[in-house]
Amino acid sequence: MSDSKNNERSIPRTRLGRLGRVAKMAGGVAVGMIGEGAKQLSQGNRPKMSDLVLTPANARKVAKQLATMRGAAMKVGQLLSMETSDFLPPELAEILAQLRNKAFVMPRAQLEATLEQAYGEDWHSKFSAFNYEPLAAASIGQVHRATTLDGDEIVLKIQYPGVADSIDSDVDNIATLFRVTKLLPKHMDITDLLKDAKLQLHEEADYLQEAEYLSAFQDALGDSDAYVIPKLYAGLSTQRVLAMEYLEGEAIESLSVLDPSVVDTLMHALFELTFKELFELQLMQTDANFANYLFQHETHTVALLDFGASRRFSKRFAIDYKRLLRAVANHDDQAIVLAADRLGYKASEASVEYQRFLVEVFNIALEPTAKPGLYDFSASQLSDRLSDLSQQGYSFKEFWQTPPTDILYLHRKIGGMFMLATRLGARVNTHAIIAPYLEKLSL
Repeated sequence: MSDSKNNERSIPRTRLGRLGRVAKMAGGVAVGMIGEGAKQLSQGNRPKMSDLVLTPANARKVAKQLATMRGAAMKVGQLLSMETSDFLPPELAEILAQLRNKAFVMPRAQLEATLEQAYGEDWHSKFSAFNYEPLAAASIGQVHRATTLDGDEIVLKIQYPGVADSIDSDVDNIATLFRVTKLLPKHMDITDLLKDAKLQLHEEADYLQEAEYLSAFQDALGDSDAYVIPKLYAGLSTQRVLAMEYLEGEAIESLSVLDPSVVDTLMHALFELTFKELFELQLMQTDANFANYLFQHETHTVALLDFGASRRFSKRFAIDYKRLLRAVANHDDQAIVLAADRLGYKASEASVEYQRFLVEVFNIALEPTAKPGLYDFSASQLSDRLSDLSQQGYSFKEFWQTPPTDILYLHRKIGGMFMLATRLGARVNTHAIIAPYLEKLSL
């Protein structure tokens, strides 16, 4: 049996079917709790309820069902793993992290039914060729190559059936699951995160909206020598299928074998793009998944592939984030606290000890933007230092909050760029890139 066949899972389409998957998760966790409890008692231990719920086996059950459901269910798991992993129990954080790169694909019958719904029963007639083997599979949809009747090589981003209609109920069901099974610590309030996740996911599930974002990035970056934006095929795009130009390139995370100067130039361009998105466009593609970038060797350009997770930021937010970057660069602790307040952290309401902790978090997390000169990401150990620091966070549970939503998405992008630069061993003068933006607070 092929790997593709092994990776197929039919997506539950109805609310009842998806609720059944959630019930299966809860039931699996309950059975695991009973089994683990009996094991602990037989060894003469008196297990705590939280210890039983948060076993690695229970977390694996949750992760597997989220991956099978795709859509909002999987996306909530991804958001939690990306943005709150430093505050999750290690067992759950480790398992949820698998969701960032894991998704099953649709069986062929379900795929064809989806295409029929988008194009009609004669959907084959719109293409001279269609490849049933997906190029990629993610939380919202999967990508297939095709050839137009004019001979153009394109890709079709095809949404999983039932995803758009189940977003609100999926998010509510997953929130209930986490609350009832105590898979999240009591002090974690993810209400705002889940509310915004619904709004963001509804937008991501509207491929005509993504087409608009794609066009906006084409207008902004179409003349760039550093980036390539795929052409939109509007006539073949619908609310559930997005047609774009097929772009060649090499997976960007495998480029460490290149000449270091090429890697450094590449990452410099990606950091320039990140801060241009924030401070000039106020429109950012916030998903820094490495699969969204391809390197084109002949031209040394980067192909940007996915715009579904694009997010608009207000001018006020961009200016307030400038204040934070400026405060970190100036090593001004009080200004960092005030900037965090403006961004929604409520830092000044917390204890002095927690303020010091938060200042240290920002100083480390944004260190590459604050240090003048070339910053060696591979030698920085940023991730390890933040992980060590996060252990102190458990001492401030009464003050901890889910990051403000705009910060959550922005830091997903910036953190992803830092991770990529570390993976490639890049050296970039990130401070020089942002310095011109920080000279004045206006945009």
